[in-house]
Amino acid sequence: MERLDCVVVGAGVVGLAVGRALALAGREVVVVEKAPRIGDETSSRNSEVIHAGIYYDKGSLMARLCVAGRKQLYAYLGERGLPHRRCGKLIVATAPDETPKLAAIRARAASNGVDDLTELSAAEAQAMEPALSCTGALHSPSTGIVDTHAYMLSLQGDIEGTGGMVVLNTPLLAARTVADGFELDFGGDLPDTLHCRLLVNAAGLHAPALARRITGYDPARAPGTYYAKGSYFSLSGRSPFSRLIYPVPVSGGLGTHLTLDLAGAARFGPDVEWVDHIDYAVDPARAAGFYGSIRRYWPDLRDGQLQPA
Repeated sequence: MERLDCVVVGAGVVGLAVGRALALAGREVVVVEKAPRIGDETSSRNSEVIHAGIYYDKGSLMARLCVAGRKQLYAYLGERGLPHRRCGKLIVATAPDETPKLAAIRARAASNGVDDLTELSAAEAQAMEPALSCTGALHSPSTGIVDTHAYMLSLQGDIEGTGGMVVLNTPLLAARTVADGFELDFGGDLPDTLHCRLLVNAAGLHAPALARRITGYDPARAPGTYYAKGSYFSLSGRSPFSRLIYPVPVSGGLGTHLTLDLAGAARFGPDVEWVDHIDYAVDPARAAGFYGSIRRYWPDLRDGQLQPA
């Protein structure tokens, strides 16, 4: 049986970043991925936003890691010349009763170390984005966007450049704890059983189920699985906005916001839909709810301009 030092399961952004850190620390690393491509699931289905760290509870891991990670990510992207843009974001109130919430958001951001937010009047916000309708806004200049796939390819290159491996089409079927690590049964193109000292579960939405398949690991320690599906709709035609537009947050999410890609194309979402299984298909009928939410800050959106993303 072949013996390895570290195995990371899942070649999304998290798995690749963990693999890179281990490789740079001098560890022998193999990142395994069941799909034929890196980042084939959650990492390729998101807004590609570099968040400033505004919304999270003070002292939480989300707050601390988002602020520190944003600074490190911008530095990494700049050093490598990877596609990204610090385009900024407007958080907008669309009714008088929402305007006081902006001050609370700004205070929470400051408690997290995000001290560059600026409060704007409706006129000031509309001077920045003339198509916008709002009663007030916050400007976050450190929010940005990134080409997620280019970023993941760079992480993969860092792993392989330091002697590590990224292996695709290799699902982990079962695992067992042993005295000095784990025995792993792999399927796919080259089925095999391997031994590793360190196992990192970065399997994304599949991570809880994978943890429960490890013989010798207490299944009670595996977190429950709750699927909050978010659908996106793309804008057909040119976007009138040059920044990201986020409404004041709603229960369960950040609202139906507008994000841009590096080519300037716009898409809206995600909404929140609690489901009992993984399903990436977008129901076109959900567009009806999107139109109402978006028109609160962009009333000129026309019928028929939204297409499932």
